[in-house]
Amino acid sequence: MRISDLGEFGLIDLVRQWTQPDQSATDAAAYRLTVANGDDAAALTFPAGPLTRLYTTDTMVAGVHFTAGTTPWRDLGWKAIASNISDVAAMGGEPEAALVTLGLPPDTPVAGVEQLYAGMMEICRQFGAQIIGGDMVRSPVAFITVALTGACSGSPMVRTVAQPGHVVAVTGPLGSSAGGLRQLLETGAGESIDESELVQQHRRPLPHVAAGQALAAAGVRSAMDVSDGLADDLAKLCAASGVSAEIYANKVPALSALKTAFPDDWLDLALYGGEDYVLLFTAPADIMDAAMTRLPPGGAVIGEVKAGEPGSVLVLDGQGSPRLRAGAGWDHFAA
Repeated sequence: MRISDLGEFGLIDLVRQWTQPDQSATDAAAYRLTVANGDDAAALTFPAGPLTRLYTTDTMVAGVHFTAGTTPWRDLGWKAIASNISDVAAMGGEPEAALVTLGLPPDTPVAGVEQLYAGMMEICRQFGAQIIGGDMVRSPVAFITVALTGACSGSPMVRTVAQPGHVVAVTGPLGSSAGGLRQLLETGAGESIDESELVQQHRRPLPHVAAGQALAAAGVRSAMDVSDGLADDLAKLCAASGVSAEIYANKVPALSALKTAFPDDWLDLALYGGEDYVLLFTAPADIMDAAMTRLPPGGAVIGEVKAGEPGSVLVLDGQGSPRLRAGAGWDHFAA
């Protein structure tokens, strides 16, 4: 069997099985494993605090996640940190320290690497994170791996506690990053397209850290970030919780710029496009009402959790009829 037969998430399930901790080894330790491998971040709770530390990592590879034509060095640095901060935000935490590993071809311009770090430092300053070390290796293609720690007080939000009857919501508009990438691919980079609102959303996403903390404070316990596409990410959350869900297509929020640029395709971009880094969450109706009042404009209730086949997500149109799937979220190892 090849990993293409399993797909990314089938492989992740196997890794999770292979890396189950020896419970006897952690019972007497100064921490306990609060959230295991497979969520947005892993989490260890230190009773002496009490404080929960969050650990996450992400990699971006040239030709897979970005190209020089679509993502300048400075924006690549921003985005590499942003994807990790978003994982911490999804658990209601604040980012802390980052380790950065670079793989670079020998002919990489030093000016490019300087801009890469300028972008990383820019977002770190904005969100209170700090780069504390890392590694550099020779590589046939450029890649950047960021490992980030974070912290939260209380229990982190996780993917495994959604229940039938929960309401489903997001903290902001969807499809903007995918729309920006499509503009770049169709038009090519240039001064006019670089100023596009959608392109800026693609190159410089803003993690929803404050929103994550607001959700946790309101009592939300089930959440994740939207990095691989709304429909597929909700399916992951549902699979982890053993439930299914419905999405109301006419409730999915999107920027007017996306609807104007892609009047026929904006909903598919919102449902199946990735790298929006808004937060997806579920909660009972009363907690959802309290949570929505704490969020800035842009968030929306988009569906409901159901009892059904775990991981199944049905998209309903404005008349309540099932909508045919017209796209797929990101899977590294899909055939």
